[in-house]
Amino acid sequence: MVFKAICSADDIWEGEFQDFEVDEREVIVVHAEDNGFRVFDAKCPHQDQSLAEASLEGNVLTCPAHLWQFDVATGDGVNPTGCKLTSYPCKVVDGQVMADLEAATEASQ
Repeated sequence: MVFKAICSADDIWEGEFQDFEVDEREVIVVHAEDNGFRVFDAKCPHQDQSLAEASLEGNVLTCPAHLWQFDVATGDGVNPTGCKLTSYPCKVVDGQVMADLEAATEASQ
């Protein structure tokens, strides 16, 4: 696994997320309510809409285009169910959120 630094853990408060471009790939880093970080592709699996302007309430991320919702703890679809965000393994090392962008768990629609 090759982990790359995405951002400082201090950049994103618990309950917030931010989008970043890393190696020509747009990702979002979510600081989930359980105090853990998650990294997802910044595209909704429904018509590849950007999640950069999504809303986050609790652990539910809502796509601004068609209101699809995802649980940021797992990436699984909440509404509708049966879909999933592309996610990447991540960890915090020396205060940096790191992700392996080559080890994606693919989205499903």
